[in-house]
Amino acid sequence: MADWYTLGVAFFAAIGTFLFGFDTGIATTTIAHQSWIDYMDHPSNGLTGAVVAVYIAGEAVGALGQTFIGDRLGRIRFMQLLCVIVTIGTAIQTASVSIGMFLAGRLLAGIAVGAMVATVPIYLSEISAPDQRGLIGGISGCGIAFGTMVSNWVGFACSYATYGPVQWRLPLGIQIPWGIIMFAGLATFMPASPRQLLRGGRIEEARYEFARVRRDLQAHEVQSEFALMRAQIEFEMAREITSYREIFRLFGRRAMVSIVAQTMTSLTGINVIQYYQTTLYKSLGIPQQTILALAGVYGTVAFVANCITTRYLTDQWGRRKMILAGLTGIIATSIYSAVMQHVFQSSDNRVGKGFAVLGIYLYVAWYYAMINSTTWLYGAEVLPIALRSKVMGLAAAGHFIVNVAVTEAGPSAFANIGENYYYVFVGCTVVFLVIAYLYFPETRRKTLEEIARAFGDKVVLVDEALVEREHAALVKGDEEDGSTKVVQAEST
Repeated sequence: MADWYTLGVAFFAAIGTFLFGFDTGIATTTIAHQSWIDYMDHPSNGLTGAVVAVYIAGEAVGALGQTFIGDRLGRIRFMQLLCVIVTIGTAIQTASVSIGMFLAGRLLAGIAVGAMVATVPIYLSEISAPDQRGLIGGISGCGIAFGTMVSNWVGFACSYATYGPVQWRLPLGIQIPWGIIMFAGLATFMPASPRQLLRGGRIEEARYEFARVRRDLQAHEVQSEFALMRAQIEFEMAREITSYREIFRLFGRRAMVSIVAQTMTSLTGINVIQYYQTTLYKSLGIPQQTILALAGVYGTVAFVANCITTRYLTDQWGRRKMILAGLTGIIATSIYSAVMQHVFQSSDNRVGKGFAVLGIYLYVAWYYAMINSTTWLYGAEVLPIALRSKVMGLAAAGHFIVNVAVTEAGPSAFANIGENYYYVFVGCTVVFLVIAYLYFPETRRKTLEEIARAFGDKVVLVDEALVEREHAALVKGDEEDGSTKVVQAEST
């Protein structure tokens, strides 16, 4: 089990992914309130659709922005910047007096959370121990699920509020403090990534932060693992590349795996079902109030399933097995859902409709249990340090761009081909399963530097001289700290 300090850091970092999940989910109930429609002067279908489209476009911009400035600012300062942007964006949405102002707030919030959801898994993977990286890194995915769950239940609760702006301003306003809270954590107790510091040539700071986050190690183990990490990063920096052509030429498989792991998740259909689950419930003849409650249960199932596997499966069973099992389960539950909706959609059979709803719940439980946290973590950990921000940004942007395509097609697809839209995602998931089986190696319990070997890249061997160098540096640092304390004591 990870120590409480590392868990605390992970939970604070997951505020960023919580905001992603909450702000994504709350838009569905916001634009459904008649009070919002009336206040915004009955926006056209195009403008209403833009509430989702502009937000996802902002996410893609934010993810791409990470590729350019994420490494320059460093993990901590970059996330602090994103906290400021998301706070401004959510405040603008809450205070909106026109649809244009509302869309501007959505765009800013989208930019911030799009970059945040790509950065948090990178940050957590870089500060966690190899045997705990599934738990610590997986907490970022749990943050997404928790945000989705809370937004669904808040939307349900606000459906009972008296008609007026409070129905939609209050849920939006709930987001405002969290960016400030996360900023405070980043500015106080959350450590900088030691790997990022090494890449910037700040050796002493990196050594200090590494010892700080790896409290599970004995002194000699700290020296040995830090020496390996430093040697591997210095080796990779010596042959560092900046052009994307060279990235895909030299690290093509690792970049491909990261991008596919993110992009293909949108093609499993999870976002379509999440956005349009209320439409699916309505097509089964379920009353509106019950529909909102079912959406709350949907979010709860997702969160509980995600937490259980993050705690008990990711580090114990492994990423590759979880992805393969997850995709297989998604294919089965998608087919089950399509069949149940086809049979009972126009039926008066209440038990049958219950089985149709069960199909949606089985799908979301399996996706969040096996895929959600796993792919965000896996996409970050398979990349070398020099490429992590660049390629992870591209991967997240691909995820959001594909998300726009499949969700925008959702209403027309369900209107024209109905539940057969599921089979489109079944076909995509089968392709994803084949790719994962052939090209996705296991990363469980390996350091981020040792993962290179799984892709056929060179891993630097650490000899005793390098370990002794780290030991000498550590002893020197301790002596300097001791001398400082003596001087301070004498002066008092």
